[in-house]
Amino acid sequence: MKVSDLGAWPDANGQMCPQRLVLEHITSRWGVLILIALLERPYRFSELRREVGGVSEKMLTQTLRTLERDGIVHREARPVIPPRVDYSLTELGREAAELVCALGRWTERRLSAVQVAREAYDEQKAHDERTAHAPHAAYAPSGQSG
Repeated sequence: MKVSDLGAWPDANGQMCPQRLVLEHITSRWGVLILIALLERPYRFSELRREVGGVSEKMLTQTLRTLERDGIVHREARPVIPPRVDYSLTELGREAAELVCALGRWTERRLSAVQVAREAYDEQKAHDERTAHAPHAAYAPSGQSG
């Protein structure tokens, strides 16, 4: 299948392309991890923060708000004491999360191939750098004066 078979996005390379913005939200560092966690079950804010790990309260709040605005995450505030807020995926969010998980499973399956490619790239780069800095025979002094 060629990229052209998928149909072109209007102005897909434009910085303000709506598809690009949604894709950035879903595939952001924290967006991916939040979607994967919420695919399992709904979470309270503090539970989700622990589940994702390493995310600051500020970044989690910003990411959840963005995903909520995009219709990916549902926020339910319950009128109890203490206040309880649960986050879950919408139908749209579940669809996106399943696709993100599929990509995650692909990376697990193909990680060894990626590592082989990285090693080959690094070896080639090191070789190129060594040969670029090595004196070339054509420019080496011949010992003859003219």
